[in-house]
Amino acid sequence: MSRSLQFFTPSRAPYFTLHKLPSTSYTRFPVINIPSKKHYITITKSLSSDLDAASSQVLDSGNGQTGVSGVLSADNVVAVQSHEPSESGAAAGIEVDAVTEAELKENGFRSTRRTKLICTIGPATCGFEKLEALAVGGMNVARINMCHGTREWHQMVIEQVRRLNEEKGFAVAIMMDTEGSEIHMGDLGGAASVKAEDGEIWTFSVRAFGTPRPERTINVNYDGFAEDVKVGDELLVDGGMVRFEVIEKIGPDVKCRCTDPGLLLPRANLTFWRDGSLVRERNAMLPTISSKDWLDIDFGIAEGVDFIAISFVKSAEVIKHLKSYIAARSRGSDIAVIAKIESIDSLKNLEEIIQASDGAMVARGDLGAQIPLEQVPSAQQKIVQLCRQLNKPVIVASQLLESMIEYPTPTRAEVADVSEAVRQRADALMLSGESAMGQYPDKALAVLRSVSVRIEKWWREEKCHEAMVLPDVGTSFADSISEEICNSAAKMANNLEVDALFVYTKTGHMASLLSRCRPDCPIFAFTTTTSVRRRLNLQWGLIPFRLGFSDDMESNLNKTFSLLKARGMIKSGDLVIAVSDMLQSIQVMNVP
Repeated sequence: MSRSLQFFTPSRAPYFTLHKLPSTSYTRFPVINIPSKKHYITITKSLSSDLDAASSQVLDSGNGQTGVSGVLSADNVVAVQSHEPSESGAAAGIEVDAVTEAELKENGFRSTRRTKLICTIGPATCGFEKLEALAVGGMNVARINMCHGTREWHQMVIEQVRRLNEEKGFAVAIMMDTEGSEIHMGDLGGAASVKAEDGEIWTFSVRAFGTPRPERTINVNYDGFAEDVKVGDELLVDGGMVRFEVIEKIGPDVKCRCTDPGLLLPRANLTFWRDGSLVRERNAMLPTISSKDWLDIDFGIAEGVDFIAISFVKSAEVIKHLKSYIAARSRGSDIAVIAKIESIDSLKNLEEIIQASDGAMVARGDLGAQIPLEQVPSAQQKIVQLCRQLNKPVIVASQLLESMIEYPTPTRAEVADVSEAVRQRADALMLSGESAMGQYPDKALAVLRSVSVRIEKWWREEKCHEAMVLPDVGTSFADSISEEICNSAAKMANNLEVDALFVYTKTGHMASLLSRCRPDCPIFAFTTTTSVRRRLNLQWGLIPFRLGFSDDMESNLNKTFSLLKARGMIKSGDLVIAVSDMLQSIQVMNVP
């Protein structure tokens, strides 16, 4: 009795069925007409004892053209391809991150970490050797925070990361994070941090002070600060890490008593509450992108960063305007815009903001200063799920391992928090002060890596394929086909327990669709462009390679198998599923 495998197109009935056939028999199916393409279907089965020698069979479609057949291997092979002319001049080499290559060689496919890791670079990690240690430890993206340091310093960090990639074989991407125009403190007179003790009286002032400034005095960047606050208001620093009560106003100075002691960091965000509610009217009037932010954005464009994260996004229009600005200023560049969700306004317009952006960041520190703390976990889960539904990468950030700024081991609560973010299938986790100014940046990164690997392994062992509804995101018929192919490929990968998914993509879109499905196996994403390769480093489960390839799928596969086998990253007999966004194809095969 034969078994069959059915394929569907969006909103259509099944348009063809593939049947398993007797040994060494072939069959030809009618041409399926899809706009601008003609697809040819062939199924091949061989029961020969000598299955190591791969071969192919080209069948006449009956209309004078030829379709590409399946590749013979130890198992049945299903091939669905378009017949299009191949490109010439593909590069012979292949580029992959050095750490990933070592992991694959040592522990195999299942050892690879799926959750991506971002490290904020600061005084503790800006040296070349420190950056290399982070890259070896699993850093996928280096974040520079424009709240701190000069543009010359940030330029130096960017140059160091690029040198690291070129000399050491990494593919670390660079994310630039804008300061935003919310109310925040000054630079603390050059000090890295200052401790505020319980009961101390501090002065928050809009005045410009000379050097040295008066003791326990902090500058505020917003001129109307003294007029807006009232005696009795509660002032929160950095989302509540330190709290003050306003006790007196003297002209431009506001006297405050520390009620919750803690560490004051340069340029920390300030919010104030009155009668149990956030005072937000003045913040709402400030522009999302300040004049300084625009200068920083120009700097990021000139330096060719991979991502620009925008702070305190209030509406989708801001994102659209910025993307138009980047497109006009950087012809041919590939800079993605990440919306930071950290205010009440962000939550009110959440879906529109995420839809307009290229990704989102759950900035829990500032978000926790604007909504009740007990609402932050549910807000995080909502943002993570919505981003996945809309096919946008999502970063969980702020205070993941806050205690490791000062201590070499995390609290058990912090480990549980990181585990939950991994369990929610967030694309990336981000270290802030832990890696920028902490005493143990390498150890903090190691905690994120080990927790991620362990929770992901548990998820796979328990077969926790959550029944998450993924709505259609395609805007055209061709996009819908790609989406259906990726959904089917991910499901097949789980059911067949394949070793890896291969995707050949020029723009990265089809790789992101596979990542959205969160399959059990790793996803090898092959692209021809260095910038696309780095950008894919932010997305869950993707192992990005740079490889020159053509529209001839069999040629691409043979070339890929040869290169990866030569480097010990795959071996004969490994089972893979291959898809392509150029040919809208899907193949299942063993590595010859």
